[in-house]
Amino acid sequence: MTAPVQEHRPRLLLVDDDRDVLNRLCHLLNNQPYELATATDGDQALALFNKLPFDLVLADAHMHGMDGPTLLTRIHEQRPDTIRILLTAHPDLNMLVTALNEGHIYHFVHKPWDDNELLLTLRQAVAHQAIERERLYLLDTVQQRNEALNELNTSLEQRIAARTAELQQTADMLDLAYEELRHSYVVSTEVFSLLINQRLPKEKQTNQQVISLTRAFCNHLKLGDGQTQDITMAAALYNIGKLSWPDNLIETPSDALYKNNRELFRDYPGRSESLFMALEPLQDARALIRHHQERWDGKGFPDSLREAAIPFGSRLIKLIIDFVELQKGLILERHLSQDEALLLMRKYSGKVYDPDLIEPFVALCTDACGGDASMLAMNTRQLTPDMVMARSLNADSGLLLLNEGKVLTKLIIERLIAFETMEAANYTLFIKAPEASGRSD
Repeated sequence: MTAPVQEHRPRLLLVDDDRDVLNRLCHLLNNQPYELATATDGDQALALFNKLPFDLVLADAHMHGMDGPTLLTRIHEQRPDTIRILLTAHPDLNMLVTALNEGHIYHFVHKPWDDNELLLTLRQAVAHQAIERERLYLLDTVQQRNEALNELNTSLEQRIAARTAELQQTADMLDLAYEELRHSYVVSTEVFSLLINQRLPKEKQTNQQVISLTRAFCNHLKLGDGQTQDITMAAALYNIGKLSWPDNLIETPSDALYKNNRELFRDYPGRSESLFMALEPLQDARALIRHHQERWDGKGFPDSLREAAIPFGSRLIKLIIDFVELQKGLILERHLSQDEALLLMRKYSGKVYDPDLIEPFVALCTDACGGDASMLAMNTRQLTPDMVMARSLNADSGLLLLNEGKVLTKLIIERLIAFETMEAANYTLFIKAPEASGRSD
């Protein structure tokens, strides 16, 4: 990098084979802010030039041996920033052309010279040189700083890219952990839902059927995973607020219960919701639980919401809960068949139920009656490792044995067979068909 310009006395080299000329020049310049050196021929001048850096060379055009233009050309080749001035009494055109083209001289000075003009020429030459050196220094400084800035930007971009990749990886891991946590909560809510089932006779237990049908309906409607999980958790826990009821009331059809114990019955959705107030992953599901007894016409409870003001998930599980409970004898005194339940629910479309959900739900139930090609029914001896559960499996006692989505292993299959033998039971498992599970046999 070129050094910054500092205050110094410019060094001048005066070259002429006439001693008198050199003496006159030295006399003229002695009182000027220059350091002077003299030479009487070109070779002597080059020898001095190679030892010391000179800012300016003033050389006579006609000298014995090496002439002025040749000397200035040599100096230009060695150090182009040195100012070169040619001193001549008899200008020759060819000489001038050589001096200009090859020596790149700054100025001509005629003999005899005017002292004031010569002094002015030298001052201007030195000033020009100082400005040019400052310009080159600043240019070099800017270039180096630009290079340093480019290197810094490159390094910064690399660090940002690396940090971004690190943060993205962390975010992906957190997302995965959160999804696993949510899935664990879904499984936990299904286990928790067995508490209310244990209070009911086997023929009146509803929760597992409600959960399976809810998940199937969400898949039928192509809802997202997060929304499906929230609705499924709400479906698993919808009647948990009945745990404090006496057994006889839990088994009483809601039609009779509403007549004789109206306040108790209207209170259970809010009680179910309040039980999970402190559990963050259940916050969205809580609202669905609270409003699952609202009606499309606004005559439901606990808040008399109507139509689209009722959360979508609440409207959905309302359909499924009533469909299952109608068949279990938990709404009317008698048990309805599936067709009777669907016919009754269609009758109340636009009054009790969301009219936009009725027909898709009827279609789902109709398809289910005709068989589901996405799953296979198997006994425990037909199972092989890597199969995926299409529905949750419960023991005859209601205990959840395997949850939907569980991947079977050799150990799980052996334990299931042993448990089946111990319980003297025969379990039918619904397994995802290979094209549905994305696995090969």
